[in-house]
Amino acid sequence: MRSVLQQRGYDQVPQLTSSRMIDVHDPFVITPSSFNPKKNTQRAVLIGINYVNQKGELSGCHNDVLNIAKYLREVQGFKKENITILMDDGHHKDPTKSEIMKAYKKVVKESQDGDVVFCHYSGELTGFYVVIIGDEDDGYDETLIPVDYQKAGQIRDDDLLKVLVHPMRAGVTMTCLMDCCHSGTVLDLPYRFTADGDVEEMEMNEKVNFTDALWTTAGGLVAAAAASAVAAVTTPPPEMMILGGGPNAIHEYSDTGCCVVS
Repeated sequence: MRSVLQQRGYDQVPQLTSSRMIDVHDPFVITPSSFNPKKNTQRAVLIGINYVNQKGELSGCHNDVLNIAKYLREVQGFKKENITILMDDGHHKDPTKSEIMKAYKKVVKESQDGDVVFCHYSGELTGFYVVIIGDEDDGYDETLIPVDYQKAGQIRDDDLLKVLVHPMRAGVTMTCLMDCCHSGTVLDLPYRFTADGDVEEMEMNEKVNFTDALWTTAGGLVAAAAASAVAAVTTPPPEMMILGGGPNAIHEYSDTGCCVVS
């Protein structure tokens, strides 16, 4: 991806984060070979926000979503009825904060062991909220910018972790493509690969603590189950057993920043 961007004159630095250590030299697939179309389902949540008639209006986010939707249908075999699209184009549901969170909660609720989920966000993202004691290298949480952010506010990466990542059932393969500025760690996943030419393998982000993140939002029974998993499992690392209630494969592709020069 980095070489393609360079050839076309772009200076973005792609980044891959994951819930587990993966070999970045292996071919990447959205739908694993274990997927059984007779009993499993592919679902997608695609969000494109141009911020029509607002300051800083964008121009390509709707096209991004339409292209991704076409690719998922024609190449990956996703069914149209299982693809949720939110766009501020007057034809689809508006990508408000409420609708975005509702779509993420819905895909989590519906997805079962063996299912495939693809999430795509094309719009604005910023590092806005200051983290007092936190998991961010730059001291800021990343935030998605819904179309009604001026009234409803932004969506923090911590909220995405609690709503989209942690509750996802074990055995679900989820890929997220975040096409926005400063989106490198928007899902707060523990393993990271930055395609800057200097790094050859994924590295662990030592600042990510999934145990604490889950326990501060979970009830006693869930916390006890997590503690049991941590005590009983040494490989993969304990964090992976807590994420999504089991060893899910969750990956996020993104840019480290819209104006980064490698």
